[in-house]
This record gives sequence, C-alpha cells and structure tokens, in this order.
Amino acid sequence: MQIINNNKKAYHDYFIEETYEAGIVLVGSEVKSVRQGGISLLDSFVVIKNNEVFLKNAYIKPFEKTTSFAPNTKRDRKLLLNKNEIQKLIKQTKEKSFTLVPTKVYFKNNIVKIEIGVAKGKKLYDKKDVLKEKSQQREVEQAIKKIKMYQ
Repeated sequence: MQIINNNKKAYHDYFIEETYEAGIVLVGSEVKSVRQGGISLLDSFVVIKNNEVFLKNAYIKPFEKTTSFAPNTKRDRKLLLNKNEIQKLIKQTKEKSFTLVPTKVYFKNNIVKIEIGVAKGKKLYDKKDVLKEKSQQREVEQAIKKIKMYQ
C-alpha cells in the first residue's frame, strides 16, 4: 500500500469512529496526476445522494502532459462501495448524526483507493485535551530516553 495523501485536518477536527475503503471513479489523466501526488483532501467531504456516495471538493491537479481535455479540478467524484456498506453509512449519518470525511488516498494493487472515516466533530475543549495528552506523552517519552541514556 502506497499512501499518496493524508488528511491530517480530519484527525484534528473529528473523532474518527470507523473507516471504510472505497474505490474512486477518475477520468482521463486524473490517475496520472494522483500517482504524482497531485491530490488534496484538505476541504473535501463525502455525501450520499440517491444511494450513491460522492467525494466533493477534492482537488486533483491537472496533469501537465495531457491533451486539450482536462476535467474540472474540484468536480464531484463517485466512490465505489458495496450496497451493504452504503446502507450502514446512511444509517449512521441519519441516526447517530455522524459525518463522512475522507482520511487518506492510497494505491492498493495499482488501484486508487480512498479511506472514508465515519466521524463525530470535536469541540474546542476536546482539541485542547488532545493537545495536552500529546504533550504529556511526549514529555514521558523524553524522560524515558534520558533514563535509558544514563544507564
């Protein structure tokens, strides 16, 4: 598995409860552009319309060596999931008020895959608590390194 892009903002703004792997429908030279790392998931999100899942607002850079046909860089892209998975996602987003966010894009067996996270939004105090925990963990690890170094 070769990770192309990670959505760090999703992990900062949301609690990711569950993840799903989905295929993504790309046209023309978009695959070559993605292979070169020309994709950004920064402000993107996932919606469900008519029992179909779409990735919205994801930026894929136009490939330089393409012909005159260049698809829109922020167009809606269909995601490929099983019917059962789509039904689970619909149920979770309606009943439990979760949201769907893309977390990473990667190649698996030369096929572009996207990981979708079922997420719940963090409040400001949640973000502060997470930063405090990371800081404390970092201090503990540094103290352990110093102890090992002097032994």
